[in-house]
Amino acid sequence: MSTDPSQGPAEVRLVDLTKRFGGAGRRAGDDGVVAVDGVSFTIPAGGFFAMLGPSGCGKTTTLRMIAGLEDPTSGSILLGDDDITHRRPYRRPVNTVFQNYALFPHLTISENVAFGLRRTRADDIEARVAEMLELVELAALGSRRPSQLSGGQQQRVALARALVNRPRVLLLDEPLGALDLKLRRAMQLELKRIQDEVGITFVHVTHDQEEAMTMADSIAVMRGGRVEQLADPVELYERPATAFVANFLGQSNLLEGTVEERAGEHAVVAVGDRRLRVPSDRLPPDGGARLSVGVRPEKLELLLPGAAPAAASDNELDGVLLDSSFTGVSTQHSVRLPWGQEIAVFTQNRGPSIAAGPGDAVRVRWEARHTFAVPIDATVVTDPLLEDAAEVEVPR
Repeated sequence: MSTDPSQGPAEVRLVDLTKRFGGAGRRAGDDGVVAVDGVSFTIPAGGFFAMLGPSGCGKTTTLRMIAGLEDPTSGSILLGDDDITHRRPYRRPVNTVFQNYALFPHLTISENVAFGLRRTRADDIEARVAEMLELVELAALGSRRPSQLSGGQQQRVALARALVNRPRVLLLDEPLGALDLKLRRAMQLELKRIQDEVGITFVHVTHDQEEAMTMADSIAVMRGGRVEQLADPVELYERPATAFVANFLGQSNLLEGTVEERAGEHAVVAVGDRRLRVPSDRLPPDGGARLSVGVRPEKLELLLPGAAPAAASDNELDGVLLDSSFTGVSTQHSVRLPWGQEIAVFTQNRGPSIAAGPGDAVRVRWEARHTFAVPIDATVVTDPLLEDAAEVEVPR
């Protein structure tokens, strides 16, 4: 995709960005709903950035402020060195792809893609439309109407229409939400391919953890209008900073304990009547004695008492097997620990399964390097569906 160098990818900086809905004209002291609460972060130029979180966390409102579709209550939005906080949407070098695509049903695919160019009386319209349709692999379908295309093809038309104006930033608001699971996964790879090819800054809003981790170079996990953690996908998954992040990105077993020793490469944390080893650099920075020790279910090994482990392990817990569910790639086990807490263990189906049934005693083992620790957070709901339902919806 050829672009004017002056219109290359842009860094986006949000500085103490806040958005409140309501409050005006209400009783004294009522400031309304705070949808975005003092958010500050930088979106690198030319990268694929995702804002991830449950409904009502502020991610879509943040995206709409970048697009100019919502006015911030306070704070700043900068595109490179250019302050665009109060600039009208059509004067920003930014385009948006929405979940419903908003294609014109009476126009052909080529006419849909060319619509914005014709309004601005751009040069070389036909060549630029052809270039975009080639990019999204729809070059042979330019004469069709949107109703003659599949959902995935319509999504690519919307993408081509947004890119043909050569924006410096492309905003994607749940663009894959209307697709079925198989097509959504295919389009995740397609979107990443297109972003790599055009090289502009993509900002993607989603509540789907897999979607964000598949495509994004960096992810801001949001909760309650604030950024809970911002990092690359591997860092977020392996070293979550909070219990919310640990449970929102995949599934985690969190065991409350007390730090007994911090010397050396590993700290010792008392959990129940056991002592678990945690890498010292994975302890919360506040240095508190009470914390939650975390480990992902797929990092665990499930054994019968007395059975030889497959590899050396640093941490071990006894328990009782409650249930096992075959899911194809893996079997998911539920184990009750001596103090009543239940944890999940995922074992890959690549050999004979463990010869244990509900009620049998088992051991759970794992290596210390797979352990992380986060501050105790009593407000976190471990079921993402419940967390999603508990969030406050605000006007869009």
